Amino acid sequence: MDDQTIKEAVRERYGRIAKGDLKGCCSETAAVTEGYNTATSPPESSCGCGSQATDPADLGLGCGRPTELAGIEPGMTVVDLGSGAGVDVFRAAEKVGPAGRVIGVDMTPEMIDRAWANALERGVRNVEFRLGEIETLPLPDASADLVISNCVINLVPDKGKAFGEILRILKPGGRMVVSDIVTRGEMPEEARRDMALWAGCVSGAMDRDAYLGLMRQRGFREARVLTEQEYSYGRTDQYALLSATIEGKK
Repeated sequence: MDDQTIKEAVRERYGRIAKGDLKGCCSETAAVTEGYNTATSPPESSCGCGSQATDPADLGLGCGRPTELAGIEPGMTVVDLGSGAGVDVFRAAEKVGPAGRVIGVDMTPEMIDRAWANALERGVRNVEFRLGEIETLPLPDASADLVISNCVINLVPDKGKAFGEILRILKPGGRMVVSDIVTRGEMPEEARRDMALWAGCVSGAMDRDAYLGLMRQRGFREARVLTEQEYSYGRTDQYALLSATIEGKK
């Protein structure tokens, strides 16, 4: 599968989710649709989907809470990659306060529209949303104190380029804190080739140690796992899916 085909599949899926035509990957309906056994799918505690979401900005698309582990401080400029309908942008906006700013970037126009509508409804003034791809971020060099992301990097075909772009926009000493799906061991090739599982946050997952190694190779001076949780879905002695929150420092 070429990179553009993957991006179009992801964009189409998340466009449908933004319009309400499809549920997010954490929902039971979506799990069945994608062929998951809901008894062994990513657990509720990792997705934040243990109860029906009442926040219109929370579409149940995350696999962690990066805003709780990122050490967000007042006055920071924070960038959220794959910001969706804006749930983590709004969480971060509360923490940075009126002197700070949070910028959400998403490649799906329908998500950008929905996020702006949510911002207007909430009256939040210290946020903005930009249409763009993670491999070519619409942001200037050294403009962010912190980059966050929630279950998105796994969807990016060229993760090395994504890490390079994150480093480019970070200020000296800046940090990246992302929650993402990674693996322990190599994913079965059949799953790797499944386009539905690519768009469903599975097939694009990298081995955890390779993920950290790629971060260091691209220039992060520190790369470490803050938290991780192993899923029972598809687990063997040689392989498992994990939800991990990972930190990198420039």
